[in-house]
Amino acid sequence: MAKKATEYWPLTDEQRAIVELCKDFATNEIRPRGREVDEADVVPPVDIFQSAAKVGITDFMLPEEYGGGGFTDVFTQCLVQEQLCWGDPGIGNFVCSNGFFADPILALGTPEQKKKWLSPLAGPNAPFTALATTEPGSGSDSASIVTRATKVDGGYVINGQKAWISNAGLADQYVVFAKTDPTQRAKGVTAFLVKKGAEGMTFGEPMKKMGQRAIVCREIFFDNVFVADDDRLGEEGQGFYGLMETFDISRVVLAAAATGAARAAYEYALDYARTRTQFGKPIIEHQAVAFRLADMATRIESAWLMTLHAARQLDAGENVTGLAAMAKLQASETAMFCTWAAVQTLGGWGYSREYPVEQWMRDVKLEEIEEGTSDIMRLVISRNL
Repeated sequence: MAKKATEYWPLTDEQRAIVELCKDFATNEIRPRGREVDEADVVPPVDIFQSAAKVGITDFMLPEEYGGGGFTDVFTQCLVQEQLCWGDPGIGNFVCSNGFFADPILALGTPEQKKKWLSPLAGPNAPFTALATTEPGSGSDSASIVTRATKVDGGYVINGQKAWISNAGLADQYVVFAKTDPTQRAKGVTAFLVKKGAEGMTFGEPMKKMGQRAIVCREIFFDNVFVADDDRLGEEGQGFYGLMETFDISRVVLAAAATGAARAAYEYALDYARTRTQFGKPIIEHQAVAFRLADMATRIESAWLMTLHAARQLDAGENVTGLAAMAKLQASETAMFCTWAAVQTLGGWGYSREYPVEQWMRDVKLEEIEEGTSDIMRLVISRNL
């Protein structure tokens, strides 16, 4: 249903090709593995990532000058993310996770840093990456982080702890946000580039999660970790700016991910309603079911159009902080509603792990939490009215 909205914005031949590639990959490589990966829990599907890397899906969003696919516009990234997360929300986000790492480097990095840290992400042997922001005492309030970066001769020494970091331990490259001036909030945050194996950098055990188990999350501990001056990303105090710019992009892309998952749930429930018989007729002919499906279709179309509108405005250079929050809020809550509605439509079978809708319901809950909870999104929107 929602995919028809792309007709309002004509696509180039290159965009159609990448969408078809991702649609086929989601159908043949991602969807069949969703349940297996969910039950494996803390074992990320590295082989799926590697398969995606071989066909150019993991680096499609990187500039061509660094070996990427050149689809640097957020609009195309949304088209891709929606398709992949239709296959499976967790795997879809895992496959494109290097894009979240690249965004602050593209926003703040020097030409030398971009070449050094982004070029390895291109090609069939792409490494894993991570963005380290969240701390035990600071979730959505990124300005309140307490991890400290102290200036020393030739660089900085980082001390502190991060929590809920996607790909932590698995990733080879990290963007780490720390306070260079603890007396400041946002203006005291600075970003650093750190490689796995840095002395004093260790990881906690994989965290047990409700859903999106394809992505392993761990704590990261920094005990006098030295980072050279050349690996500071931007100037001191610019980290929060780079993070907020990253959030504008990531919230729109995550809105696309949520919309893809919502579409998957809607299509699954619709097919079930057309073939399942109750009281002598297909359940889609029962008003309550038909109306529920109508609500799902309407919300998906709304979320998708809002997401693509925010993406187009972002690509045009507009300030989209409020629009990005609106898109993420609408899409994430639509995904939660649609997966609930799919479980409800399937009844007892929806509650069973024999069908994927219960997993998708667990998966999409994260979309209402990550990159700012729904409550935070409402706060952001109210401040940008």
